Amino acid sequence: MAAITRRATRVSFVSSLARRYLSSELNSHAPPHNSAPFRVVPTRGDDQKNSHVRWVFLGCPGVGKGTYASRLSSLLRVPHIATGDLVREELASSGPLSSELSEIVKQGQLVSDEIIINLLSKRLAAGEAKGDLGFILDGFPRTIKQAEILEGVTDIDLVINLRLPENVLLEKCLGRRICNQCGGNFNVASIDIKADNGSPGIVMAPLLPPTDCITKLITRSDDTEAVVKERLRIYNELSRPVEEFYRNRGKLLEFNLPGGIPESWPKLLHALNLDDYEDKHSAAA
Repeated sequence: MAAITRRATRVSFVSSLARRYLSSELNSHAPPHNSAPFRVVPTRGDDQKNSHVRWVFLGCPGVGKGTYASRLSSLLRVPHIATGDLVREELASSGPLSSELSEIVKQGQLVSDEIIINLLSKRLAAGEAKGDLGFILDGFPRTIKQAEILEGVTDIDLVINLRLPENVLLEKCLGRRICNQCGGNFNVASIDIKADNGSPGIVMAPLLPPTDCITKLITRSDDTEAVVKERLRIYNELSRPVEEFYRNRGKLLEFNLPGGIPESWPKLLHALNLDDYEDKHSAAA
């Protein structure tokens, strides 16, 4: 029944999202919600059902939302939609929003709801035209207002909140690099945080590029210490309440990253009840 409902509501999703934002007439009370625990993929081995998942990734800047959302996107065969990528694509396009976005990004400020919803609506419309049935959102919603807009027009199944200590986040962000030729994302930071006061230690090996990319690495303009700290401050101020928004609806899965990808990925699959799903798909490939 859930899959049938999603198919029926998909057609009007994009127009409803834009219409609700432009009217700015959101209900002052939270809409009805199911207080049951979060739902994961309902049936293993059924790709058609998996293609309907509608998940959201939350977490501070630099926590790894894009990395894990992209991996799950490939595993479950659903689109990964990262609002950060949408912004960077618009910046590179020299379109009408390019100069405005450039200044916002350089200052480490959040892009306005109007711009984000504009970009997201265009991306969802393109996916709808291709027959996309589900999605994994990364970077949206970032505010209570955005969460209310999203909840009003579609049924989000699960919200995965990735967590790391702030000192680790800072090191990760400052270590990020991009190959200006292939566009690959890498990280030169070697993180080794010792256990302290009962908190577990965290070890993350650098994600180094292949030989061909070593001399072509660049640093994102917004990955400076001052800008990263400002982004973290803004996130704590505006986006932390979004975590509570979904926690109250029984849809939030808190996941403390225990280390780098080799250690965290299998544990995330376990938390999502997908332990054997990757093995089955690897065997079938």
